[in-house]
Amino acid sequence: MTDDAVERFVADAERAYEEYEQGYADADATLRVLRSHLDRLEAELDE
Repeated sequence: MTDDAVERFVADAERAYEEYEQGYADADATLRVLRSHLDRLEAELDE
């Protein structure tokens, strides 16, 4: 489960970064998305 959670986080973080790089999201929105992914990862690791 930990490996799955980490893999999911990395994929989601890369997707958020790509959207920022392509101009689909500003820096603040990208940071909020990354924070939500980090929160989810932390919750899954705490289980």
